[in-house]
Amino acid sequence: MPHIQIAIDGPSGAGKSSLSKAVAHALGIIYVDTGALYRTVGYYAREIGLPAAKAEIIPIVDHLHEITIEVKYENGVQCVYLNGENLGDRIRSSDMSMYASAVSTVPEVRAFLLDTQKDIAAKNSVIMDGRDIGTVILPDADVKIFLTASPEARARRRVQELAEKGMPDTYENVLADMLRRDEQDRNRDVAPAIAAPDAVHFDNSYDGFDEAVEALTAVIREGLAKKGKEI
Repeated sequence: MPHIQIAIDGPSGAGKSSLSKAVAHALGIIYVDTGALYRTVGYYAREIGLPAAKAEIIPIVDHLHEITIEVKYENGVQCVYLNGENLGDRIRSSDMSMYASAVSTVPEVRAFLLDTQKDIAAKNSVIMDGRDIGTVILPDADVKIFLTASPEARARRRVQELAEKGMPDTYENVLADMLRRDEQDRNRDVAPAIAAPDAVHFDNSYDGFDEAVEALTAVIREGLAKKGKEI
């Protein structure tokens, strides 16, 4: 059976990762968290003393040859290794979100990670989430989703996620960081975070997570059926 590609894009905190994981499990295919790759480069940038500012992150280009990133699936979970070390939840903090956004504006970083993402999708049926999956990484994806939710709802979810990971932050800080990142992601010159013209817009304002998973799975199955495919 030919591999199936599902692209899910949207702003930070819209629920892309959690929904994509759950839908991938429901469909029996691999979930690829591309944001984790950028967070990993951002983590290295911080480790070498670079600030999380668009204009000041450029020197990371001179250090890309020092970075080896591996994606492994352990017990069905994606793990990202930086130079042989599994970073785990260290890449999930709020400041790593800002670093990820900053390094993602650098064309050389995007080129550095492009082959990794395309190689995974070429070898597996995948749901891949990020900012430019349907526009750049998988422009021929079978189904493209642009996931949205209000900034306030997204901030509340992110605060809860951080607390559950033992990295608490205030709602005010998370919301402010999220709004700054939205502005930066929308207006960056390289691969801005916008919906592909043929993407289905999905408003993740559901109160219940299971309800959202069921609704998104139905949308994806419908999109695949229109292409004469099924899972």
